[in-house]
Amino acid sequence: MTSSINHEETVDFFHDHDFFGYQSSYIRFFRQEMAPATDFSGKIYLENKGQVSLSPNGNGGWFSSIIKADLLPQLKNWGVEWLNIFSVDNPLQKMADPVFIGATMHGSYVSGSKVVRKADPNERVGVLCLENGKPSIVEYFELSKEMIEATNEQGELLYRYGVILNYLFRLDRLLEISETRLPYHIVEKKIPHLTSDGERVQPTQNNGYKFETLVLDMIRMMDNCLGFEVLREVEFAPIKNKTGVDSLETSRTLLKQNGIEL
Repeated sequence: MTSSINHEETVDFFHDHDFFGYQSSYIRFFRQEMAPATDFSGKIYLENKGQVSLSPNGNGGWFSSIIKADLLPQLKNWGVEWLNIFSVDNPLQKMADPVFIGATMHGSYVSGSKVVRKADPNERVGVLCLENGKPSIVEYFELSKEMIEATNEQGELLYRYGVILNYLFRLDRLLEISETRLPYHIVEKKIPHLTSDGERVQPTQNNGYKFETLVLDMIRMMDNCLGFEVLREVEFAPIKNKTGVDSLETSRTLLKQNGIEL
């Protein structure tokens, strides 16, 4: 999945590297849907003269984008029953992990989520849990102080399993919920834009809202979800920041520990 911002560059990159050894006939590119960005008062920004500022509509928009790109007939023709989706900012993600797939199918689950034990109570990851008997993911910024610090009798965190955005979904279950509209989450961001004088501004502080759908809301629509714990030092090297924790530097260190040097 690409966006209008990076589609051509991504396609060219795959062609330049001969699809990294994969058969090109099995690879499909499709664009993620976009949503407008606004200032804090709700006024829509302009990206360029006569052009509304748009941004990708969040990681929850992946399946609706597949449908819009008319790729469902191809998936059915290939006999696809499960879809594995994962984030692009974690280079240690294991794609189509046979152990993860086997455990999810063997347990008769309709979905699965890889998780790691949180490094500390305040780690900025969503946590997998149950809500009224149904699978749920609570984003780190939605956790109350009591939830963050809650422990069991063994002294372990109650909300200790953080998701790494590596999910399995049954295709037939996704089709059942495909008509359900996902809620938009309002996120404060730095949004480049044009002023009323036509001057282009590159903000250094959050100056508006982006509207994103999230995969976690799809998990909440599933009947069940396998929480599949993996070793964070083997499968979790996120790049979220320029420096410090979860940065390019820390990700490279973890990659090197796993025999990968860039």
